[in-house]
Amino acid sequence: MFRKLHEPGAQALTLTIDGVPVRAEPGETVAAVLLRQQTAASRTTPVNESPRAPYCMMGVCFDCLAIVDGVASTQTCLVTVREGMRVERQFGKRSVLP
Repeated sequence: MFRKLHEPGAQALTLTIDGVPVRAEPGETVAAVLLRQQTAASRTTPVNESPRAPYCMMGVCFDCLAIVDGVASTQTCLVTVREGMRVERQFGKRSVLP
């Protein structure tokens, strides 16, 4: 559904989403990369487990929450991709225990 309009001369980098390597370009947000995936959902709701995907892209709606480098409930629309970054989709209720 979404595709990247590549910047001339931009060097690609690699991050993982749920353990799968994904290509991105410097300056992109994690949410933008998630939207290009076959499954754009970044999380499910705690009560009904309904899928949610990045929506507002400016940090207001909280639908883009995911686990980024081990930190749960990260607003992916506010995080710029980095080489080697690990992103995991966040499903259901978070546990308070590690």
